[in-house]
Amino acid sequence: MALLRGSGLLYYRDLVAELGADPDPLLRSAGIRPVDAGDHDAFLTYRSVVAVTNAAARVTGRADFGRLLGARQGLETLGPVGVATRTASTMGEAIRISGTYLSAYSPSVAVSIEPTDDPDHVFFEFRIVEQGLGAVVQTVELSLALALSVFRFMRGSAYQPLDVHLPHDPVTPPRSYEESYGCPALFAQLRAGFTLRAADLGAPIDGDPAAHQVVLRYLDGLVASDEPGLVAPVRRLVGQLLPTGAVTAPLVARQLALHPKTFERRLIEEGTRFREILEEVRREHAERYLRDTEMTVTQVARELGYAEQSVLARSINRWYGLTPTDLRRRLRATG
Repeated sequence: MALLRGSGLLYYRDLVAELGADPDPLLRSAGIRPVDAGDHDAFLTYRSVVAVTNAAARVTGRADFGRLLGARQGLETLGPVGVATRTASTMGEAIRISGTYLSAYSPSVAVSIEPTDDPDHVFFEFRIVEQGLGAVVQTVELSLALALSVFRFMRGSAYQPLDVHLPHDPVTPPRSYEESYGCPALFAQLRAGFTLRAADLGAPIDGDPAAHQVVLRYLDGLVASDEPGLVAPVRRLVGQLLPTGAVTAPLVARQLALHPKTFERRLIEEGTRFREILEEVRREHAERYLRDTEMTVTQVARELGYAEQSVLARSINRWYGLTPTDLRRRLRATG
């Protein structure tokens, strides 16, 4: 069963409460601890997120609940994928990064850019990969609203796709979809997504001051620490970026506005190196995932940024002289 980061329900409790309902019983009935809703470090099943989003729409009487929630969310919802996306120089590159690393957010979903019959247009497709989830209307509409929020982060708050495709009939008046997505809506389509101008993909990411402040607040939250020195913020960024599989010293240095040589020199002055921090953080996360979650070894490997499960197995053997299964057993036995 595929998992989803708890940040997929960022702002869920606030929105349900604002709409006059109590969110916590809805979350518990779906098997979600209220404290995990919005927590990037928590893992939820995609099935439970679909269920709790449907429940909120039903209890609040808002058939547009998914759209409302998605419009509140943004780059911070995607955690490390959001950070990796922010390193892109163009909208097209950002979308390709998202498509590559989205499994770090959830292996249940995928995005891609596809050509259309019109060479001036492309199609951004959102897909739910996991099968047997039942009604996913709310989740699809939420995900498309989130995608639009990310587009507008990149290109400015006035950005508008050419149209939005939805694989279901409207659940609110059709006009409300145009108001939500800022473009004409087409229903009962074969796939979900947006038609975009091909030229948009090559455009540099917009310098919208409001959007810039959003990413600054996000990165400030990652690196804020009362601990002196560089090690603490580096550890925090490494932990966020691990699931992307793209954690490198130059990338982390860029996020901290340091030249790579200055970055390495300062770490050496503090008695460590980037590769040592990366190894330490991976080891700590491996222990936590194996002890405190039911993630499979394959899922743990992906969360640690390893290309294959066998690489994780070799690392654990080097650290502990054990297999991942034996380490999980030992960690749980000792508490």
